[in-house]
This record gives sequence, structure tokens and C-alpha cells, in this order.
Amino acid sequence: MADVTLEIGDRRHVVSSPDGQEDQLRRLAAMLDAHWPMAVRASGGLSGERTMMFVALMLADSLEEANRRPAEIKDEVLLTTIAERLESLANSLEQ
Repeated sequence: MADVTLEIGDRRHVVSSPDGQEDQLRRLAAMLDAHWPMAVRASGGLSGERTMMFVALMLADSLEEANRRPAEIKDEVLLTTIAERLESLANSLEQ
């Protein structure tokens, strides 16, 4: 286990990390930090806990949107695949 210092907004957090996962934790902290300025404005700067709650809500909203997307993407991929196969079949029939 390694201790990793993460900077999120104006705060430092020291967390333990399984060996080899330090970079992943830093990437995740960077995602939180990227939302921090907007979350501070949304929370009115009242407290770090309230600000972190707004960060969590923003990320949850992004996750929900991403979870809805796969069905749309699968449908798009399926339609593209069908169109390509039909085009290939049409080309074969023309020859």
C-alpha cells in the first residue's frame, strides 16, 4: 500500500492506495478537481462538504447520461452494419 496525496480544489487528501493504482487515483482526483470551480459556485462556497456534494451530483449526472448512451450507440452501430451489408449485397447483385 502506498499513500497518495490528492489535491481537489483547495484541499489536500492523503489516501492509501493498492500498489500500482496510484496513477488511477490521481486521474480520478483530477476529474473531481475539474468540476470543483463550478461546484464552488453552485454551493455558494459555504463548505467543502457541500461543494463535494455538488461535484458528486455533477459526476452522477454525467454517469447517468453515459449509461443512457450505449443503447443509442448500439442502435446506430447496428443500423450502420445493416446498411453496409445491404450496400455490399447490392454491389454483388449489380455485378
